[in-house]
Amino acid sequence: GFYAFALYLWRLPSAFKLEHKSNITKMLSSAATFTISSVTRKLASVSFRRGFRATATVAADADLISAKVGVIDTDGRHEVWRDGIYDHDNEPKVKRRTGEFAPIEKLRGFVNYERNPEPYRRPLDRVADWGELNPVPGDELKHSATEMTVQSARCMDCGTPFCQTHTGCPVNNLIPEWNNLVYSGQWPDAIERLHKTNNFPEFTGRVCPAPCEGGCVAGLVDSPVTIKNIEYAIVDRAWRDGLITPRIPKQRTGMTVAVVGSGPAGLAAADQLNQMGHKVTVYERADRIGGLLMYGIPNMKLEKDTVQRRVNLLKEEGIEFVTNADIGKNVDVNEVKANYDAMCLTMGATKPRDLPIPGRELKGVHFAMEFLTKNQKRLLLTKEGKLESSWDKENFITAAGKDVIVIGGGDTGTDCIGTSMRHRCKSVTNFELMPQPPNERAPNNPWPQWPRVFGVDYGHAEVIAVFGKDPRVYSVLTKEFIGDEDGNIKALVTQDVELTPEGPKAIEGTERERPCDLCVLSMGFLAPEGYMIKELGLDVDQRNNIHASHGDYRTSVEGVFAGGDCRRGQSLVVWAIHEGRGVADATNKFLMQKRASERQNYRSAKFANLSSLSSMQ
Repeated sequence: GFYAFALYLWRLPSAFKLEHKSNITKMLSSAATFTISSVTRKLASVSFRRGFRATATVAADADLISAKVGVIDTDGRHEVWRDGIYDHDNEPKVKRRTGEFAPIEKLRGFVNYERNPEPYRRPLDRVADWGELNPVPGDELKHSATEMTVQSARCMDCGTPFCQTHTGCPVNNLIPEWNNLVYSGQWPDAIERLHKTNNFPEFTGRVCPAPCEGGCVAGLVDSPVTIKNIEYAIVDRAWRDGLITPRIPKQRTGMTVAVVGSGPAGLAAADQLNQMGHKVTVYERADRIGGLLMYGIPNMKLEKDTVQRRVNLLKEEGIEFVTNADIGKNVDVNEVKANYDAMCLTMGATKPRDLPIPGRELKGVHFAMEFLTKNQKRLLLTKEGKLESSWDKENFITAAGKDVIVIGGGDTGTDCIGTSMRHRCKSVTNFELMPQPPNERAPNNPWPQWPRVFGVDYGHAEVIAVFGKDPRVYSVLTKEFIGDEDGNIKALVTQDVELTPEGPKAIEGTERERPCDLCVLSMGFLAPEGYMIKELGLDVDQRNNIHASHGDYRTSVEGVFAGGDCRRGQSLVVWAIHEGRGVADATNKFLMQKRASERQNYRSAKFANLSSLSSMQ
């Protein structure tokens, strides 16, 4: 209206406009005010309607997410319906939370579909063998391709993916990218993106506790995306389809590196350095390559053929492995340092936390790694048919027919529980000093931090299935080990504790004697063993870890770098891979500077020789 009135005035004769100037100005002002007011009212009305619709949509979505419609069928997957007789007739229709069947879509996947992680094998089935927990292809529990598409569709394309930040994945996996590629069926591209940041997804997809899921944005209003399952599916399919093949470096730098320790940090560092063109030799003190992956993690969590498959690939790519080489003991550390251009220390933190209480010297009290390693060695000898000739039966630790007590929780404690169950123990109990975690996040444990909540891991589920109760006992302190006349442990004395501002405090009058034939100490690790550190003269921090800054990884000795648990302390496999990649980058930078310096010195020496020859003439 304002523009039409202004156009009308513009067309009037100039003399008329000049004569009635004051009145025309007043009319224009009134028309403009009216027009602006009308537009404002219309905009406000539109904004209100849009805001109301948006609020209503969000509220409806929230109700939909919280509603339990029952979209998961009896086979443990989203219910699927097809129009045609044959699978290729049309794409599957998947049941949504609204109850309708519709084609899979990603735009509102986190609203339409439920989190449905692929289950482990049934407890009563898997406890009878040493096979992996995860169902194999062909197993009825294995997720179908359709279900995997549904789960990847739940990735919500959030603006800031916390799953791949410092609060989520330590190696900064490109999670939204490969989730979307799985949704699109582009599996070869998915493994390519996964390998960009993670050298060994077949390890992390099995043993990582998935901090990425704790940081998943979908977890703010619903359950997080099944990131760990998707990662596992990508890499296992890539191996089956022959997509993971040796990558032989096209050029070599002529520089050499010794990597000490073949755990996840050492293997990651070796892989990175080898791809950079350096000649890498990995030294391992055990009889097999893999470190913690080979002997520290039991077979049901990580099949050793999976570890060996990756080691064989690294060998084909040019990495040299030396076993039974304990640097600092049966191999001179200074000789190794002198024979290589750089040295990477990735030997882990293998010094366990002890429990110095009366009776600690009794037979039947063992560290967790001692228990797990001897069991794994026996399994490997059995598989290779060498048990009769090579097994040290006298020193084997068995839980068969015994009352087992595992002191300390965490992943290692659960592994000891699962191993004891497969030995056919009489009973198993797990002591934890701290109180039972809450069922939901506490106020001091907000998203996107790792959720410190109560959960049932695979070992606990197996005990519940066999013995009918959870093995964990919280807020308990072990005071004394009691032995028999032959020096074997037969019981231990505990005392209840309460959590105070100063820490756990024993409650008087709560002492109790508990039967125990085998006690496994699973209370974590303190630091790396010190003999190699002492030989090299390295500085250590207040926790006796090798002193080297994160991101720099240089130790106090030139040309020697440190990463993994020996630098940062006990941590996750995924953190070890992160550190291994970081120490490789720092070592590569040092080697390139050293190479450039050597070339410059060579040129200078050559020029000096030519000059001396010229002067003689």
